[in-house]
Amino acid sequence: MSDVTTSATQSRIQNPLILTVIPLLILFAAAVVLFRMSVDDMAGTYKYWEIFVPAVAVLSLFSGWHQCQMLGQDRIWYVLRQFIHWGAVIAVLYLFHIAGFRELLNDQQYTVILLGILAVATLLEAIQMDYKLVLFSLFIAFCAYVLFMPEGNPGLMMLGNLFGIDEPASHPVTVVGILGVIGFILSLGVHWLIPRDRSARKADRSKQKPPATGQTRSAPSSSSQPSSSTSAATPAGAA
Repeated sequence: MSDVTTSATQSRIQNPLILTVIPLLILFAAAVVLFRMSVDDMAGTYKYWEIFVPAVAVLSLFSGWHQCQMLGQDRIWYVLRQFIHWGAVIAVLYLFHIAGFRELLNDQQYTVILLGILAVATLLEAIQMDYKLVLFSLFIAFCAYVLFMPEGNPGLMMLGNLFGIDEPASHPVTVVGILGVIGFILSLGVHWLIPRDRSARKADRSKQKPPATGQTRSAPSSSSQPSSSTSAATPAGAA
């Protein structure tokens, strides 16, 4: 078991930092910055959220690369699934403009819908290809929830009181910033704990197979020894 833990630790040390920590850091930091810009000026920020969607697609490609290697998945199929997944998300946003739905929504409504689509897309990405993004998808969903109900938001009040912030309704950026830091740290914890458990179980299953094969092969040899002794004793009795 110690060999499995050591090999898992060595694989993480050899894994480039850009594939683990940096994508998550950029995602959470950029989301907090965009949220603050949305609170100050909703009309001039939704375009940056639109640019953020393909940025999330690129960063999630790098973020899930290590999981693809840990699970031994086909890299070409992994990249292809990423293109199909995020291509569909960008196509939906493009249809919003082509079909004229964007003109029917004000800036706040469109931003909330945009963040809702991004949260769902990131959650599906996390379930299928990169589990570290689960907390980021929940964080984006909370940002959409606060922007949808900026005044008297019960979730914002609850977290603000939990973090010890006076009048959290007047400091939504502070609450979201603290929540982003917590989400980033917990996402790193998910990255360091879950792959080790999976690799350990996979190694245990591979170690259990050779003894079972050896036992089935040794059974005929043990049973053949009495037969040889019996055959040797038969001529002696006859003599």
